[in-house]
Amino acid sequence: MSMLRKLLLLPPGERWMLAQAVIILPLMALVLRLMGLRRCQRIFLRFIPHNPALKTERPETTHAQAFRVSRIVSLAVRHGIYPANCLQRSLALWWLLHRQGIWSELQFGTRREAGRFEAHAWIEIAGVILNDSDDVRLRYATFDRAITRSMAESL
Repeated sequence: MSMLRKLLLLPPGERWMLAQAVIILPLMALVLRLMGLRRCQRIFLRFIPHNPALKTERPETTHAQAFRVSRIVSLAVRHGIYPANCLQRSLALWWLLHRQGIWSELQFGTRREAGRFEAHAWIEIAGVILNDSDDVRLRYATFDRAITRSMAESL
């Protein structure tokens, strides 16, 4: 089965989210490059309802929905027009989750690998890692605090 056929078999809501992700990834990269992380978050926060109704469903329901959104962002990266890096992917996921009222945190970690400094970004919900492997916290030393929506709004 061709990739296009598989994409067309997605439920309409997931196809719409995939279209958003395909568009938002290169926009996110451009705004990050031109404005930096803080301004980028401020700009994209304008397109999230100011007081979204956070999901009050059971955590496993919210996590299942968040993992679906993460999978869609991964599809957009693999099959879309822009091969985003970890920060761009994570910001797109953060934005799409918040638009659905799912609270998430942007996490950063660093490490020294083969004499080179490396940084990495990923998204978590209540300590559950969405868009990376479960051992990412072992591979990267994390910062003390995640960047949450309230922190980004105050930037």
